[in-house]
This record gives sequence, C-alpha cells and structure tokens, in this order.
Amino acid sequence: MAFSRPATAAVGVVTLAAMAMPASAHGIWFAQRARQLALIYGEGADDLDAVKRLPLVKSVTGYDADWAPVSISLRTAGVIPVVDSQKPVAAVAAIMDYGYWSRTPDGEWHNKGRDQVPTATLAEHNFKYAVHLAQVPTKPVPLLKGHMLQIVPVDTAIPQTMGAPMKVRVYYKGQPIAGATVMQDYVNDPDEAAPAKTAADGTATIKLRNQGINVLMAIYVGQTTNKTVDHEEYRASLSFVLPHAPE
Repeated sequence: MAFSRPATAAVGVVTLAAMAMPASAHGIWFAQRARQLALIYGEGADDLDAVKRLPLVKSVTGYDADWAPVSISLRTAGVIPVVDSQKPVAAVAAIMDYGYWSRTPDGEWHNKGRDQVPTATLAEHNFKYAVHLAQVPTKPVPLLKGHMLQIVPVDTAIPQTMGAPMKVRVYYKGQPIAGATVMQDYVNDPDEAAPAKTAADGTATIKLRNQGINVLMAIYVGQTTNKTVDHEEYRASLSFVLPHAPE
C-alpha cells in the first residue's frame, strides 16, 4: 500500500490519547467527494479528520470487475484522503487498526490498554474495515484478505431501487457469524432503534434506505486472549450507490 501526499501537505502525528470520544463509535467507509472517491472516518454526519488517522490505515486495496487486484494509493487532498489509481476500479477496500482504548470511571477514553489504565471500567481493541462497490458487481463479492469482519451481499446483483430488500451475510474470521449487528443506514441513521441481527447462517435482510449512497455497517464484539483488553470490537462497512433518475 502507498500513501502519496503533496509536498506541501503536512500530516501531523496522531495524538489519539487526547481524544475523549468513544473508541468504538466510529467507522470507515468510502464515498464520493467532489467526484473523487474518499476514505471517510466518522459516524452519521460526523465526517471527522481521516487524514490525521492515515497512520492507522494498514492497507488499502483496489479490484477490477473480476476481483483481480488493481494498484491504488491514498492521496491527501486538503482535508480528505482520496483514492488514486492509474486504472479503473470496480471496488476498493481498507483496513484500520484503531488500537487499544480504555474508559475510566469519569467517562473519558484513553488510547491505552488495561495494563496502563488499571482503573478502566472497559478496555477494548478496535478494528475498522471498509469495502466499497464502485460499480454493480458482476461476480460474487469474495472474502478479502485481512478483513476479520466483512459484510457481503448474498446475491451478486444488488437491488437498484430504494426500499428494496437486500440480503447480506456477515463473516467473522472467514466464517458466517450469528448475532452480529447490521445497520442499514450508518450515515443518515447512526442511532437506528432496531438494527438487524444476523441469524445462525450469518445472514440478515435489510431495506435499502437511499437512492444514492448506502452505507451498511456490521458490528461484532469478539473474544480475545489479550489480557490488556476485555474484548475486540470490529466494524465493517459495505458501501455502494444506487443511481438516481436522469436529469
């Protein structure tokens, strides 16, 4: 993976320990910004500073319509990282390791494990993943290397109309997982009252909420043998755009 930045762009060191925000509340996804495909970090309408968090992005990958790799990189364009590619891409993906986070009794979050915050009421390791379909798939979406949690359309053809049902399957460590949360509109309804839960076969059915960009988010808390945290929390987005009527 390569991150390319203009020479005049200064990207400071990520000082996440100073941030008093819930570590697990945010996710990553891809969306169009001024006709460029950008990596977004946030929750709902909170489109936060993804450039500052670029050091936490462990990989960014591109694919053609046959899911063969296409070389891509992230380039800092002002306040957002955008995808650069010499060839057209049908899909892009990213992995972010958001690190260790502990919450103290006063409600503050600290970028450390329980071993460094002995008074923590909760300690977790956060991972965030994103897959964006830049065009309607012609082949099934495969499981991608390194994506510990991934949300995949069950049917190759994605419905193209708002309100249509869509069946997805959530995989954890390569296997369908029951009990994962699936949010159907992470951007416009991040506080969804009754998100779907995956069945024993890892599937859930949602309704497409937007005749435009749709950002689905799967959330799963996994156990760990790492004694410095209580669990690992994974968030995996699947984003794609339904076309609007011709102008």
